[in-house]
Amino acid sequence: MEFASYLDDAPWPATKDELIDYAIRTGAPVEVVENLQELEDSDEPYESMDELWPDYPTDEDFFFEDDSEY
Repeated sequence: MEFASYLDDAPWPATKDELIDYAIRTGAPVEVVENLQELEDSDEPYESMDELWPDYPTDEDFFFEDDSEY
């Protein structure tokens, strides 16, 4: 989750190099930059966090109880 939190606001779509640059500029930990460097080299940009982390949880994955109905 921490990895994703540093890239949530990245300028999607983004290439591997753009994501690495973004992580460095925003002060992400070295581990985040290292994980990005391990990505496959590709000329195609990543469209979203889902492409980096297919199981990335979204707001829809969390159940929020609405107390107003009770």
